Amino acid sequence: MLGLVAILTLVATREMGQLVWVVLLAVAGIPAVLAPRHALLGPLGRFAEAVIIGLAASQVAAVAVTGGGWGASAILPYLAVPLTVTALSRRTREGAALLGVTAAVLLVGGALTTSGGQRQLAQPWYLAVCAQWLILAALGLYAAATFQRVVRARGAAEPQPYAEATRLLTQLRSVARQLPGATLDPGGISEHLVEELLTVTRADRAAVLSASGGGRLVVLAQRGADRVDWETTLDADSAIADAWASQQPQTAHRSQARSHPGGEVSALVVPLVAGVRTVGLVTLEADVANAYPSPVVARVRALTDPAALRLEAALLFDEVRSLATNEERQRLAREIHDGVAQELVMVGYGIDNALATVHSDAKETEESLRTLRGEVTRVITELRLSLFELRSEVDRHGGLAAAIAEYARTVGASAGLRVHLSLDESTARLPAATEAELLRIAQEAVTNARKHASAANLWVTCEVDPPYARIEVSDDGQGIADQRPDGRYGLAIMAERAERIRGRLEISPRHPSGTTVAVVVGTSPRRDNVRGSTAPEGE
Repeated sequence: MLGLVAILTLVATREMGQLVWVVLLAVAGIPAVLAPRHALLGPLGRFAEAVIIGLAASQVAAVAVTGGGWGASAILPYLAVPLTVTALSRRTREGAALLGVTAAVLLVGGALTTSGGQRQLAQPWYLAVCAQWLILAALGLYAAATFQRVVRARGAAEPQPYAEATRLLTQLRSVARQLPGATLDPGGISEHLVEELLTVTRADRAAVLSASGGGRLVVLAQRGADRVDWETTLDADSAIADAWASQQPQTAHRSQARSHPGGEVSALVVPLVAGVRTVGLVTLEADVANAYPSPVVARVRALTDPAALRLEAALLFDEVRSLATNEERQRLAREIHDGVAQELVMVGYGIDNALATVHSDAKETEESLRTLRGEVTRVITELRLSLFELRSEVDRHGGLAAAIAEYARTVGASAGLRVHLSLDESTARLPAATEAELLRIAQEAVTNARKHASAANLWVTCEVDPPYARIEVSDDGQGIADQRPDGRYGLAIMAERAERIRGRLEISPRHPSGTTVAVVVGTSPRRDNVRGSTAPEGE
């Protein structure tokens, strides 16, 4: 900048003597160069530069060849140097003070400047040029300060999400400890909301739906005499899709269920909006006309608005728990694969090498080694199955039945079990947390049958009709009475998982031999009606 100012000064004045101002600016800048962070020398040097700029600009303007005050433009560009330094050093107030000092010196210098031996007042052109450069300098100071704030914000952006996550998770932990477990259960909140709605309006069918992956909805709770196959796609031409997109209640004169036979229907779909986010929908249907006028809609919204926040908290809690659980399972799988599994494989190779060097007359040693090798092979197989179980997840597109079937086939093939599958899965999906727990329960039941039942056949039944689901695993083994303590521990784990998703675990002997383990979630009016009509007397 000093070189540029020197050239402009020579062009404007054509006098070598005017370069003394450039030399003074260089001297004034020395303290800021040698001690840029000094609390006193740095600011003094910058203020000295501001004073020299004001005096030099007025003098150069007076002796400039072109006249009219434009000669001040030869020196004033250097004003950007001290102002930029103050902005990058987060000294915005100092920069503003430098601008003020420069403006005052320019005005006084212009008034006291002599030209041709006579003192003359500052000319309008001179004032206009000085004002122009001062405005540009002020804008530059503001831009540099803004840039510095952006840099600081980006520098702090890396740890900020972690700090925010820590704060939120701490609050979540406190809330989870204070509230009952059912309070953070999406299914329980949804069923309670449906029961409340049925007290303020008529509904032959009602459901609470929430978002799932792939642009679909899942049924959290529902009421009705018959099975309802609700419209769960958000790109369909339905009141459900319109309510989700608009965040406003929608009424319709046709059912929102794909399974409804038709006829006169009144439908009301109310979005559950927490803040600016739609977390779910409430769908009410009555087999009469005009069942949901404006007063009824107002009463329904009076119940759904506060329920939206509770449901969002429960869904977030489920998501956080699921993410933490999945991450821990993956971590354990990696540790087992990279640690114990690899070491056991090396032990097996060592036994193989020992067998190759055993003399033919050492029959007992050879037999012991072969027995040990078989045991190591068994443990490695167990570890591989455990790794497969840890890494198994419910695919977003495949569904729960596909995940359970894949696990049963893999384990059955490894253990020599004949696997019989019966899969009946609706196109609607269960909540992700419910599907994950049901998969773990099925895995534990299959593992128990493989390890402890000494069975030849395994029957796996999967019925999914949201919000109803039934997973049943049966074997023809020795029965539950003869199982070891670790098998009973597995049953306790299954019971805890079932309780977590508000399901019930049913364990019963299978005739003529074996055990049946079933977990049931929700209710299915269609199945309950069928069972009630076919059940024998006294059941």
